[in-house]
Amino acid sequence: MNSGVHGFERTFRLIVTGGGTGGRTYPALTAVHTLQARLAAAKKALDVLWVGQDNSLESRVAAAEGFAFTSVAVGKIRRSSNPLKIVSPANVRDMSRVPLGVLQARKVIANFGADVVLATGGYVAVPVGVAATRLCRVPLVVHEQTVRLGLANRTLAGAATRIAVSSESTLPLLAESVRGAAVVTGNPIRPEVLTGQPEKALEALDLRGFDRRLPTVYVTGGAQGSQQINDLVADLLPWLLGHANVVHQCGPDNLEGLRRRTATLAPEVAGRYYLTAYVGTELPDVLALADVVVSRSGAGTIAELTALGKAAVFVPLATSAGNEQAHNAQHLEKAGAAVALVGEVSSERLRDAVAPLLTDPQARAEMAERARSHGRPDAAERLVDVVLSAAARS
Repeated sequence: MNSGVHGFERTFRLIVTGGGTGGRTYPALTAVHTLQARLAAAKKALDVLWVGQDNSLESRVAAAEGFAFTSVAVGKIRRSSNPLKIVSPANVRDMSRVPLGVLQARKVIANFGADVVLATGGYVAVPVGVAATRLCRVPLVVHEQTVRLGLANRTLAGAATRIAVSSESTLPLLAESVRGAAVVTGNPIRPEVLTGQPEKALEALDLRGFDRRLPTVYVTGGAQGSQQINDLVADLLPWLLGHANVVHQCGPDNLEGLRRRTATLAPEVAGRYYLTAYVGTELPDVLALADVVVSRSGAGTIAELTALGKAAVFVPLATSAGNEQAHNAQHLEKAGAAVALVGEVSSERLRDAVAPLLTDPQARAEMAERARSHGRPDAAERLVDVVLSAAARS
């Protein structure tokens, strides 16, 4: 892979913008770390400035990483199927802040002397991306994590130097005028996700009651858990534990309720059930142990599970922006790489989706292999290639 760093001075200056959610923030962070390593190998330094919103996830991540951070005025568009609601007082008030944000971003970009701006979506990226392309003539790389471009990235795509997308199926969805700037990189994932070891999960979580002759199901609704998924799985547990071991990450607010609800499990299967509020540093090992995953279908989850080649049953979050989780899940289902439970989901529907994957090792293996064919474990390296090539064109 071409390092692409030799045409730059000793310090490469990168502005990162985007955030609001982990799905936009953490891929950017992984890309920054990858760029840092690439530059260090060429004996060059990286200077990073993260531009985001005050008191946000991205501001906390930047602080934890020791990156400089600054904020600009932003305007959030509240979506609605009713056109009249789009011009609501709240939307009008917020959108009136965007010109101020653009002017603030112009000053930030000029003072920093950026070689390139990387925007990963979210409304905070709009003023920075507009200032970079329209006022400062600095290359802009837009990265989209989901199958369909989010609103912010659609707004910026027309002026972007390059549009990095996570899936081949995104390309025909782009306006013809911008397809020439698009490149498929995948969605960067943390490298440690790829290094898990099943035996370490068994030891770290003390899973002595697990029956290794049975497959293991990992249930997760993300860091905060999912009440919907928790309820579905709790209803199904007596049946599920007859066919599998289960690691259930339920979220801190749901732990006590589920403990009470599952306290009456039969002794012969209770040892196969591990309930936890949160999975921390053990996550790579838990994922390595899992044969089947039941989860939401956010972009980060999709990227990790396809890179690992995991059979999955997705229960998309119905309220995700632009219904992106359903699009993500259905894209994989069409390829036979996952099951997507969209719409009204009952415990019976979940059982019918999971059962073939638990009782038929061949079906599970085939789905896992198709999932792996959609994975891009080298996505961070590919995105760094795009960032460096965009900067070199300026």
